[in-house]
Amino acid sequence: MNHHFDEVIDRKNPFSVKWGSLEKLFGSEDVLPMWVADMDFENPEPVLAALRKILDNHVLGYMMPPDSLYEAIIHWQKERHQMILAKEDILFSPGVVPSIGLIIQTFTQVNDAVMIHDPVYTPFSNMIELNQRKCISSTLTIQDNQFKMDFADIEKKMVDQQVKLFILCNPQNPGGRVWSKKELTQLAELCKKHGVLMISDEIHGDLVFQPESFTSLVTLDSSYQDFVLTLSAATKTFNLAGIKLSMVFVQNPKLRDQFIQAQNKIEQSALNTFGYVGTEAAFSEGGPWLSDLMQYLSANLELICTFFDKELPQVRYMKPEGTYLFWFDCSTLGMTDAELADHFAKVGKIGLNAGAAYGPAGSNYMRLNFAAPQSLIEEGLKRIKYAFEQPH
Repeated sequence: MNHHFDEVIDRKNPFSVKWGSLEKLFGSEDVLPMWVADMDFENPEPVLAALRKILDNHVLGYMMPPDSLYEAIIHWQKERHQMILAKEDILFSPGVVPSIGLIIQTFTQVNDAVMIHDPVYTPFSNMIELNQRKCISSTLTIQDNQFKMDFADIEKKMVDQQVKLFILCNPQNPGGRVWSKKELTQLAELCKKHGVLMISDEIHGDLVFQPESFTSLVTLDSSYQDFVLTLSAATKTFNLAGIKLSMVFVQNPKLRDQFIQAQNKIEQSALNTFGYVGTEAAFSEGGPWLSDLMQYLSANLELICTFFDKELPQVRYMKPEGTYLFWFDCSTLGMTDAELADHFAKVGKIGLNAGAAYGPAGSNYMRLNFAAPQSLIEEGLKRIKYAFEQPH
């Protein structure tokens, strides 16, 4: 491996979301942050080089997305995910969450029902509720320590609640499940049958462990392109959250026009120069870095699973098929959700995401981000073990 994933980079600055507000979030500066989903690794050199080149030009003026950016996205999606896109199918947005908010505003009305899984990425429910829509959730069942969809429950609620929009997370955050072609087809067919629009949030789609393979929903049947809006970005894959650029793939011209109009009303499509340039460099030249990253993450994951099996055999966990997020059950500690988060921060000195934030079914769980140098992972595991050994 020719990349320095073992290097510990000092990210302690007051403006880092992950490292900069430890006192405020966890009550202490000596907490090891392994929570929010960005990586503690240096960015791919081709991306940094492309950004330096802009700075060397000495002018940071307005920029339009170049054809080469569209070509890089089209090529990446085709080669990696068998998705066939035309240039006009690709719209830009500052991020997946702003896109979700705007889709909710554009395609649903106040008090309409929008459906999600439980547990799932917290901003899904936030966006639904902040836009005064009704949040309907279908609880994921757990079989063989993996999440499974409850299709009977989904269909019943779709009909009873007159659901207008379904927001899917694939790969699933927080459990790391990579949905199978069969599951995706079953869900899409229900949406098709009941006239439900779909958002497929595929931001973790490049972060999948062997032997699993990721399937982009719209590639399963051309008819799905009529009612699915796909959200993606280079930002999770290449650790570029701060460049604020994501894509919305809309292959249905009518939906696309409506979405463009909504963007125009708030000038949401005028974006950041660094976003355009960084995204293009990542998709054009970041492949080798990503291969090395996945090897490194895979080794980190094996380290974590081995540690839990040996040192914490009483703790149930989900081995993720994708993402760099590890979801584990803390019910053996016998604490409330508020006590749990506090216990890990104050006693274990480790900052994790509280499972309860992902929905009622996340109660008693914690989420660990393992996209960090191995030495930090080892230190984090020691702290987690210590927290489990200390009664409250």
